[in-house]
Amino acid sequence: MSSLTLTIIQTDLSWENKAANLQRLKEKIEAMDERTEIVVLPEMFSTGFTMVPELFAETMEGETVAWMKEMAENNKIIITGSLIIEEDGQYFNRLIWMLPNGQTGHYDKRHLFGYGDEDKHYTPGNKRLIASVKGWRINLQVCYDLRFPVWSRQQYVSMESEYDLLIYVANWPERRSHAWKTLLCARAIENQCFVAGVNRVGKDNKNVYFSGDSLVIDPLGQVLYHMPDAEDVFTITLQKEEVDKVRTQFPFWKDADAFTIH
Repeated sequence: MSSLTLTIIQTDLSWENKAANLQRLKEKIEAMDERTEIVVLPEMFSTGFTMVPELFAETMEGETVAWMKEMAENNKIIITGSLIIEEDGQYFNRLIWMLPNGQTGHYDKRHLFGYGDEDKHYTPGNKRLIASVKGWRINLQVCYDLRFPVWSRQQYVSMESEYDLLIYVANWPERRSHAWKTLLCARAIENQCFVAGVNRVGKDNKNVYFSGDSLVIDPLGQVLYHMPDAEDVFTITLQKEEVDKVRTQFPFWKDADAFTIH
């Protein structure tokens, strides 16, 4: 059966300082001594969770996407995380899925964080991205999406699941870390898949503290990795056989409600 190795980079972010953040992440990636296939960065990894996109937005031909392309090609990895992208006068909190050959996929954050005015500055996406790697299907989502389980809910067509791994990239404050940890476990249990949640650490310009608490969870909801309150680079290899075994042994999905996401 297929294995998949991914690396979580839980990092502090310099507020609205692209050069410092890209240099910090470059050093962390190039210092990795374990073989990996996917590197996952936090939400808005180049700026922090800023609400002035007009100052920091880039196009898909901009410096941060070019940096992702360079990192992916030079290190022979897939790299993913979100940044601010401008298209047709609109701003998106866009997750980029960058392959080593320079090909990209992207997902625009669907659920914008109204409590923090994200909905006043950004445009929501309307389409999920499920990537494919080595026979694995990977559902890619961003931070606040975690609170809305229908958007990630596994659907089965002709007895086939949609995905095997669910990834959330985030800037999720420590004051709501209990919800973060609980909901990540719930998403793994209800969708019978691996879940990886990758969060930042440190403080932003409003003195909001981020505890990280990045997690990797197995299809039964068991925590395989958890790191609070510190920068960390962690690599783990997942076995697809475990997903298939859980779904065969506990075929709860057969009793699920049918629905359509619009």
